[in-house]
Amino acid sequence: MSPSSASGSGKSNASNDAKSTRAAAREQKREEKARQKQAKGPGYLAQMKQVYQITKEQDSNITLKLIAIALGVLVIFLLLGLLLNNWITWLLIGIPFAVLAAIFYLSRRAEGAAFARIEDQPGAAGAALSTLRRGWIVDQEPVQIDPRTRDLVFRAVGRPGVVLVTEGPTGRVKKLVTKERRRIGPMIQNVPIHVINAGNKEDQVPLSQVAKRMKKLDASLTRDEVNKVYKRISTLRNNSLPIPKGVDPMRTRPDRKAMRGR
Repeated sequence: MSPSSASGSGKSNASNDAKSTRAAAREQKREEKARQKQAKGPGYLAQMKQVYQITKEQDSNITLKLIAIALGVLVIFLLLGLLLNNWITWLLIGIPFAVLAAIFYLSRRAEGAAFARIEDQPGAAGAALSTLRRGWIVDQEPVQIDPRTRDLVFRAVGRPGVVLVTEGPTGRVKKLVTKERRRIGPMIQNVPIHVINAGNKEDQVPLSQVAKRMKKLDASLTRDEVNKVYKRISTLRNNSLPIPKGVDPMRTRPDRKAMRGR
């Protein structure tokens, strides 16, 4: 092989290697962007689409209601504009308010729709606690379980004290509530223990109202005392609870961001 041929072959191999390197670098960048996009989660429009779809499953007339709300807000601004002899400006101002009103209504309806979807699923009472905001410490798993009936008791600690949220017939879960009271009572003497029975019966609180009912309870602890109480009772946690097959409270949590329309 002549020197010129060897030189040409070397340049060709170097060119191919450079192309391969650039292709690999581009592929790596695409994978990195895909990972970043997945880590960030769905965008705002995707979240709103999800909220709309969840709500429409429970309320087929949601589209007409949203349009009616938006048009109602626009009419109000239009009337103001007519009174002030500047209806075009006021109509333009009213457009974002009309959109916000529709989004607010949709987010409120989506919360109820999300709870309706998980209503009959095991762990739904625990899902109701996931919507609590600051000031509450919630156990992610049930603190008491009846493997035979699948009745559950979830626990949250906040300024009102300890709140036990039950899942199952009120009369039947009393045994689990009593058991949990006896277990944590000696550790938190003088701390109120409230019981909320979640469900759709007359003596129960609907899932969508559980968090609201808890917030209405009178405060009796400071923020520091809330942490101290939780640390005391968390030492009693029994990690070997016989969770029945099919009960996975972590999978029944509603999408909080979707319910808030964020």
